[in-house]
Amino acid sequence: MPLKSCCVYTTGACSVLLLIVGIALALSNVFHHVVESTAEKEVVLKNGTEAFEAWENPPAPIYMQFYFFNLTNPEEVLYGERPAVVEIGPYTYREYRPMEQVDFSDNGTKVTAVNTKTYIFQRNMSFGPESDLIRTVNIPAITVMEIFKDHSFIANLISSYMRGTREGLFTTRTVGELLWGYEDGLLKAIKALQPEIDDVFGLFSKNNASNDGEYVFFTGQQNYKDFARVDTWNSKSLLDFWTSDECNMINGTNGASFHPVITKNETLYMFSTDLCRSLYAEYEQDVTVKGIPGYRFVIPSKVFANKTVNPDNAGFCVPTGNCLGSGVLNVSTCKQGAPIIMSSPHFYQADEKFVQDVSGMRPKKEQHETSIDINPLTGIILQAEKRLQVNVYVEKIPTFSVVIDDASVTKLRAIVIKQNVVVNVPFMLIGLAIILGAVFMFLIWRQKVPDSTAAERQPLLSS
Repeated sequence: MPLKSCCVYTTGACSVLLLIVGIALALSNVFHHVVESTAEKEVVLKNGTEAFEAWENPPAPIYMQFYFFNLTNPEEVLYGERPAVVEIGPYTYREYRPMEQVDFSDNGTKVTAVNTKTYIFQRNMSFGPESDLIRTVNIPAITVMEIFKDHSFIANLISSYMRGTREGLFTTRTVGELLWGYEDGLLKAIKALQPEIDDVFGLFSKNNASNDGEYVFFTGQQNYKDFARVDTWNSKSLLDFWTSDECNMINGTNGASFHPVITKNETLYMFSTDLCRSLYAEYEQDVTVKGIPGYRFVIPSKVFANKTVNPDNAGFCVPTGNCLGSGVLNVSTCKQGAPIIMSSPHFYQADEKFVQDVSGMRPKKEQHETSIDINPLTGIILQAEKRLQVNVYVEKIPTFSVVIDDASVTKLRAIVIKQNVVVNVPFMLIGLAIILGAVFMFLIWRQKVPDSTAAERQPLLSS
């Protein structure tokens, strides 16, 4: 056979063989499994690995944006009308969150660390400066009233203090004060009676340049699905905020990292110290972020549903059996007794009554849903939107009924007297008319008495 023909047939045979091998490999997913197996082995929390460096100091910029609801009708609210609010924001902060005090244990299967977070204000990405004023609920006052509502003596002292300082249920503070703290007069006064009370209040006063406690994570060395999973938090493997063991479980990662090789039918668990509980996310759709493929996971409505919808959530009703409704979570037990209720922004996925109770709520999925976009092979977060709303539960507490001061009583008494006089003028005129009418009738009667009768009543004179 000529050399030329031999080369032709050899080429044809090779092409057929390569086609068969290629189809066989494609159907068997051999290389796909090789890639996944490599990722499972390499994505481990271990010094020198890219996974550890990214976990220890996240390279992607993280921003925390705060929105505030400015109360526009405080006086009407005091008379029982529903609050009317206007959303103001965002106020944006760059978040730095390195893992510190890192210490490996148990032959490299676990690692201990604290996640210190620091926030730097970004004026160019914000609605206004930190000095912007916001009128909102006076959380220190509400908290103190809630704590001491069953202690009549202290409650009376608090009521007297609030009247004397003209402190009410609402306050106007700067964005910086509300977020990072200010010295509160009422808390300072209470501190004299209760030294453990902190006289500085701020929604995140303890969060800047600090951490939320010590974590022990699994490194993923033994099982790739354990990568960055929380083993204990503050030496606890179980919380004590809720009324059932299921609700007190610490599940998943801290939300900053996930294991590699994620599938669409997986449930991703996260432990959030902001919510004082674990929660989970489920696959929603495929996405692409800057050309990188990913899966979008979202928090389903059943995570925060009422126990009637999701019986597993019965333990989140605190005190036992006190369920507020779907879409809200009472976290007062882990917030030092402060009547704080957490929800999604604008009460997204909550019962309609919460939306209707506050004028200005406009829940929208694309703006108020918590979502996480993850590269399924590496488990790296491509984009995340963690959205939470802090609410304050306000109720009328009989112990703190406001009693008017003596000076105002004197002024008001004079006004009341004048009011009574003016209001009763018609009745006074009617009474006077009746009296005059009676006198008139008596006089008429006297005039009509016969003279003889008068004469008969005269004494007889003898001669």
